[in-house]
Amino acid sequence: MAIASSSAAEAREHQAETRIDVSASTLPEAIAELSREARVSIGTEGTLPRLRTPALHGRMSVTAALARLLAGSGYIARQVGDTAWRIVRAPETNTAGNPALLPQAIALEPIIVTAAKRNQALADLPMAVAVIPLDDSRRADPLGGTARLAGDVEGLAVTGLGPGRNRMFLRGIADSAFNGESQSTVAVLLDDTRLTYSAPDPDLRLVDVERVEILKGPQGSLYGTGALGGIYHVVTRRAQLDETSLDVASGAEAVAHGDAGYSASAVANLPLAPGQAAVRLVGYHASEPGWIDTGTRSDSNSDRVLGARAGLGLDMGGNWRADLTGFAQWLETADSQYVYRYGAHSRPAQLAEPHDNDLRHLSARLAREAGGLHVVLNSGITWHDVDDRLDATAGADSFGLADPQILKVNRHYRVWDSEARVNGQAGGIRFLAGLSHVEALQNNLWTLTSPSAALVLDEDRRNSADTALFGDVTVPLTGKLSADAGARLFRSVVKETRMISGQSVSREVHRNGLTPSLALSWRPRASRLIYLRYGSAFRQGGTDIGSAGELVPLKSDELATIEAGWREQLPGGGTLDFGAHWSWWNHLQSDMLQTDGLIETVNAGNGRIIGAEISFEQPLGPGWRLNAGATYDSALLIENTLGYELDDRRLPVVPEYTLRGALTRDFRIGAVDASLRLNLRYLGSSRLSFDPLLDQPMGKVLESRIEGQAHWDGFDVVLAADNLFGRSSDTFAFGNPLRFATMRQYTPQSPMRLSLSIAKHF
Repeated sequence: MAIASSSAAEAREHQAETRIDVSASTLPEAIAELSREARVSIGTEGTLPRLRTPALHGRMSVTAALARLLAGSGYIARQVGDTAWRIVRAPETNTAGNPALLPQAIALEPIIVTAAKRNQALADLPMAVAVIPLDDSRRADPLGGTARLAGDVEGLAVTGLGPGRNRMFLRGIADSAFNGESQSTVAVLLDDTRLTYSAPDPDLRLVDVERVEILKGPQGSLYGTGALGGIYHVVTRRAQLDETSLDVASGAEAVAHGDAGYSASAVANLPLAPGQAAVRLVGYHASEPGWIDTGTRSDSNSDRVLGARAGLGLDMGGNWRADLTGFAQWLETADSQYVYRYGAHSRPAQLAEPHDNDLRHLSARLAREAGGLHVVLNSGITWHDVDDRLDATAGADSFGLADPQILKVNRHYRVWDSEARVNGQAGGIRFLAGLSHVEALQNNLWTLTSPSAALVLDEDRRNSADTALFGDVTVPLTGKLSADAGARLFRSVVKETRMISGQSVSREVHRNGLTPSLALSWRPRASRLIYLRYGSAFRQGGTDIGSAGELVPLKSDELATIEAGWREQLPGGGTLDFGAHWSWWNHLQSDMLQTDGLIETVNAGNGRIIGAEISFEQPLGPGWRLNAGATYDSALLIENTLGYELDDRRLPVVPEYTLRGALTRDFRIGAVDASLRLNLRYLGSSRLSFDPLLDQPMGKVLESRIEGQAHWDGFDVVLAADNLFGRSSDTFAFGNPLRFATMRQYTPQSPMRLSLSIAKHF
């Protein structure tokens, strides 16, 4: 049969992503609906089986839509013209002693990863990577941030201090639970530009985000300093030059032991000159209810988030495109969320401890990503302010200020990241080369106040600069074996100024070096990739205050990892990803909580991390899907330079193991396409600190969520419940550093909550 047709002028549109809304039905009916909606021709050999197919809603290419409809059917789609596809039986691939297997590499559109600084298929990438695409409901939710995303990613750990206060770690590479002055081990990027350097996770809300890409393990050859653990790359949806659209959403939620909250978001895409210029506008707001009672203040730990993003896209001609982006997010939390009894949701009266995390960002990108040579010029600047107010009525007497009340912690960051790079292919050799420069400024000010006076406890200003040449080359050794080599030649300068005994003291540290990477990848069949990789990274050392009051430079962290991985596309549309890794971490810098409640950075010693992780996804039959994963990390301090004995040598924060699973059922009720998904995740035990006097156990947390979705006539409705079993395990054994030495602290899980959201696409 042949269904519908399209002019050649529309070919370019159908090769790119477009809006698809296909109802769940039988395979012949779904193919016919896709053909009519996308205005393409789809032919078949004979009669297609009347298998049930899932509903398709969202932006995707025709090739991707066909792959999802045909997964597990025994058929594949081949593109035979600009706007024409033909569905044929999948060729059988016989292996010794095994039945015929469906070659899914032919049927599935490749997942493209950009965090490796060039567009590369995930199936070809010889490193541990997680790609989390977001469906329409998650793109519209202002409450979805890093903590919720961590439930879908093996190896990603987040502390539990609260929104905008948390630190992020990957693959057991965790230095400290406390927010001090050392550079983060995971770099957060927004569309190619670094947002953070030393700040806590800004908890970006994933409104109108296409996907999140996570590179695991040291990425020094690509990103330089501060990429010990990996990269967290948020890829937003760019302005579409020839599409007018509007998406609006609103939601409400209620939490046990708390109140009700609400959320709203809107996304508009407006062509200014069709095919040449367009603007994309994003706005969102959410008010999340609190669930901790402090004295007479009920539900004191509520928070609010407000965000806006504007993107201008310009077709410059000759395959060049320019994008200008402005983004801001303001996150306010009314109070902290720790308690003094395990499992409690209340605490005695104390002063409020509000938190602000405000981020503003501007970037410009000029790129030519077609033809033989791809060129990207990118520059962005970020201003990030993080402010805390802590109750100082207990634990601050040692500073000598009469009647202390409030400890103010003000952190101000600025990151300017610029890069120029080219990549392409010569013969069978793929190459990447670039020049990068990053400047980062951070000011930390700790001030203790009373009703009549103020005392500066610590003031630190750090200026960092990193300039580098980097490159990567992939060479085919045989038809199935390839080698990849990369390196980054850098010069790093850190100047730190601190107030010591009323005097301003400065110290400047320089470092030149090379961070290499090397990988071998073997593809025995089109659907399987096996790789072995060596990666390295460094983090410039800061300073500590010596016994004579002088600034003493700290040794720079140096981390190297050997990892092996197996990535496979399974029959029926499933995927399997397995990896094992061994890391050596020399001169580990750790932010340590002092007995007076302040934080200093020290060299803790040398670490060793051995771990493994596996993720698996498989359709189980018409309408059913299983997704599961597990992680194990043995992360130890094997050489201790802290000056005291350790009873427990585990690195902080990261649980020894995690397990997760999700079961999804797609079905149809009349004219409504619906799905039901159950998520479970268990985090094993972890610890807070190296210091045995301060250390506390935490973890053993069971997270649960059930979510129902319905799609009808352009509406998306989502009803969800979290923490189904009402668990209140201790997620993070810390809250106020001044009270910590004398009062044990717990951060319980958020209680059961119900949420409802409705979105409409115009």
